[in-house]
Amino acid sequence: MREYKLVFTGPMGVGKTTAIAAISETAPISTDVANADTSVAKATTTVGLDFGQVTLDNGDRLRLYGTPGQARFDFVWKILVRDALGLAILIDNSRPDPLADLAVYLDGFADAIRKMPCALGVSRMSSHPSPTLDDYAGALAARGLVFPMLAVDPRRRDDVVALIETLLMQIEVLDEEVAP
Repeated sequence: MREYKLVFTGPMGVGKTTAIAAISETAPISTDVANADTSVAKATTTVGLDFGQVTLDNGDRLRLYGTPGQARFDFVWKILVRDALGLAILIDNSRPDPLADLAVYLDGFADAIRKMPCALGVSRMSSHPSPTLDDYAGALAARGLVFPMLAVDPRRRDDVVALIETLLMQIEVLDEEVAP
């Protein structure tokens, strides 16, 4: 049995905790506290990490970690991404400047992004169609980055599974390239 550590990151309120809860086979562990940030209408926020796990059909286990959303916790980001095999960045398209939000996480995880598979999940695209996935691809390309992007609803198990499968496919390809 192999274990994979996957990390979910993105702004506060984007759905990291929700995504992990949507697929975890055990009740997720969460470090949510009362939200003191009045700029975001949210009762609680993660200040440490979220954790859940999923066992795949072949017996491999996915350990899922969610980061705090606020950049002031970037020191936790660096700890959580250590030894991870994949990074999922979640962005909420209904926020005032989702491309600027993406830039925060591309900068904050720049070292990790160079070393591991990444995928971008964009939520609320049906109600807020702009920016488009092409706009996100352009933002990535401007930094010399290319990775898969999906429209996701973090409340929907199938959407979260699709995002994780995208990461796992990249990991599998890398494993095959490294194999003798």
